[in-house]
Amino acid sequence: MRLFNTLFSTLALLPLLSLLTAPPLCAQVTFGASGEEGEPFRRQQWRVPSPDTDIAAHALLFRPAGAGPFRLAVIAHASTQNVLRRAQMPQPEYRALAAFLVTRGFAVLVPERLGHGATGGRYLEDQGGCDEADYARSGRVTAEEISLALEFLQKQDFIRKDATVVIGHSAGGWGALALASGNPKMISAITVFAPGRGGHANDEPNRICAPQTLLAAAAGFGKAARIPVTWLVAANDTYFAPKFSQSLADAFRGSGGKVDFHTLPAVGSEGHWMIETETGVKAASSELDRVLKPVAVKKP
Repeated sequence: MRLFNTLFSTLALLPLLSLLTAPPLCAQVTFGASGEEGEPFRRQQWRVPSPDTDIAAHALLFRPAGAGPFRLAVIAHASTQNVLRRAQMPQPEYRALAAFLVTRGFAVLVPERLGHGATGGRYLEDQGGCDEADYARSGRVTAEEISLALEFLQKQDFIRKDATVVIGHSAGGWGALALASGNPKMISAITVFAPGRGGHANDEPNRICAPQTLLAAAAGFGKAARIPVTWLVAANDTYFAPKFSQSLADAFRGSGGKVDFHTLPAVGSEGHWMIETETGVKAASSELDRVLKPVAVKKP
């Protein structure tokens, strides 16, 4: 009877989940600003390309006063394998980090990826189960979504065409590592906060799904890496603890990637979410400032 009730509950949820993850019917796909500028920091809703040509990904844009052109910073958000949590996810904002970047002259884009929140659509970066986890593929898909949003913003008149930085958090950081093999003329640096996939396996702290597979994928990303990476993790991160994060960074570096690894002080009750807080941004500020140092505009 218990099995029947569980199956019935799961089947009953399927129509709701399909509605939560489906794009709006008969929606016309348009890209660019989709709302007025507001506070703080000229906060504005945008729509940017996604791998699904029928869906425009939701995004938030922050920028300094003036016409620019500004250097671009793209923030790649965390994720979850849980379909209901993804569907209910609020639009990622990283307001403290965005404020930090805007005050240093950056326009900041925070794009939402497919399968999350209001953007909806199919979750393309699914890593699969523990036994068949494909972390390399999921990272490459995330990298593609970051690239599409980045390239679209670089076509705007108020954005510089060079010296973009990418800052990734957790699964977004994992995608940023895959992106390190990209064009260094477009991206000057990548910073990742506790990058990885499969952390908190079965919702258990300090348990990682298929850790050896994750290490092998990190080494694979490092082979083709061309962009320097700053790797940061809080001392109290229970998704990818400093010791394991160091092993991931070593695997990435050992196959050719350039990595500057740092363990930061403990932040709050769970360091994995440090970059979503003012305290966490403050703890990382010296490393961020080093990465974000001014880059001169190249004259023809």
